[in-house]
Amino acid sequence: TTRSASIGRFSDIARLLPERSVLVFNETKVVPARLTLKKPTGGLVHILLVGRTGASVTAMANSRISVGMTLALTRRISFTVISNDGKYAKLRPSFPISRLDDIMERHGSTPLPPYLKHSPLSEHRRRTLYQAVFAKNDGSVAAPTASLHFTKRLLHALTRAGHDVRFVTLHVGLGTFAPVTANHLISSTLHVEQFEIDPATKAFLNDAKVKARPIIAVGTTVVRTLESAANSHGQLAKTHGGTTLFIRPGYRFKFIDGMVTNFHVPRSSLLMLVAALIGRDELFRLYDLAQRKGFRFFSFGDGMLIT
Repeated sequence: TTRSASIGRFSDIARLLPERSVLVFNETKVVPARLTLKKPTGGLVHILLVGRTGASVTAMANSRISVGMTLALTRRISFTVISNDGKYAKLRPSFPISRLDDIMERHGSTPLPPYLKHSPLSEHRRRTLYQAVFAKNDGSVAAPTASLHFTKRLLHALTRAGHDVRFVTLHVGLGTFAPVTANHLISSTLHVEQFEIDPATKAFLNDAKVKARPIIAVGTTVVRTLESAANSHGQLAKTHGGTTLFIRPGYRFKFIDGMVTNFHVPRSSLLMLVAALIGRDELFRLYDLAQRKGFRFFSFGDGMLIT
């Protein structure tokens, strides 16, 4: 069925939501995970830290690095390449892994989505603008961008209008931006992302669901979190874990009733997730309308509410 579409200011969202909605946000925080290191030859390599296991880190490099190579950040801080499969390299830092967050904070830069090749934003501005106002838990290499529309003032307006606001965490990886491949379609899984739901939040959301209050996920990351945590009875059963959930047309939603989302990159899993909620034809109709009206797409673009 074709839904009615209306265009308005995002700041009016409180009155556009179904009565007594519960909005769920992702409070992950983008970390300054991009480092510029010096090879033994003197050349520079830019790496993006995408994970840590034990005393080592996993990274993506923009140029060739080989096993055994030492990559220097400063005279005293370096990383040694201990494995490399061509896409991901495992690096052993010259310092205790417990210092990694401090070192990123001091020497790292904030990654932006890969389709943004150049940005006029200073590092200080990136850390401010490419971050939700409620961002709290370090761990993402990309912001859950549907959250960027919400100011503290707007959050207060939501609660004043009788809606509730709750938070979960899913740490966003670079796989978010990767095109969907044949392997994804065959396996019906995506890259792994870690999520966490506070037990009190889980109890509140389950109670809200029983009372038939509309659950509105703010962003695709929250959709994946709640749908991954939900059981077949429409209740949240898990509080944490890794999700590879691939939501595409044909998927039957177990927990959410609607979502807030941006306009996504073509051929992405994000686009397929939205299509699963509203239908492929409706998705294209709305994107065509957005283009004709001059909406901005992607991470710093406009948003839409689907209920």
